[in-house]
Amino acid sequence: MGEPARTDRRVADTSAVAPAPPADLLAAPGYGARRLYQAYLAAWNRHVDSVLTGPQFAVLSAVRAYPGNDQSSLAGAAALDTSTMADLCRRLERRGLIQRIESPRDARRKLLSLTEEGEAVLTQVHHRARQLDEALLTGSDIARDANIATLLNALGARWEAVAAFEKLD
Repeated sequence: MGEPARTDRRVADTSAVAPAPPADLLAAPGYGARRLYQAYLAAWNRHVDSVLTGPQFAVLSAVRAYPGNDQSSLAGAAALDTSTMADLCRRLERRGLIQRIESPRDARRKLLSLTEEGEAVLTQVHHRARQLDEALLTGSDIARDANIATLLNALGARWEAVAAFEKLD
């Protein structure tokens, strides 16, 4: 028993210095988008809400803007696919933040509205989310030169279109 046998191989201690991303990743727009999203998630959890997620906030915002619409129609407004939207709506309903009722014309369609608690939560989170937006763009030379939100939304629309291509040429 005793100590494990020692080998002559030495494992380099790489934990002290994190390697920089390779140049090919830094040149890839998808890597930049993922990095932005990861940073945004961390900032959202710390400064806005650690329970209500960004996608849930988007659903609540869409429901407030279009009360009585069905969840499939609102999925696009919240930038979600319909299965993710259905899952988020079930969770929000269980938390008492939205109400889902069957459409009188089609029982498969679920019509959405905010509850009083949902309205209150959205109002509180909305204020903190706008503060985060301001903090993310303040002090940035890029923010002074361009409307970042417009640029990001234009890129999002383009990337959604590319995702729908049959194949890339």
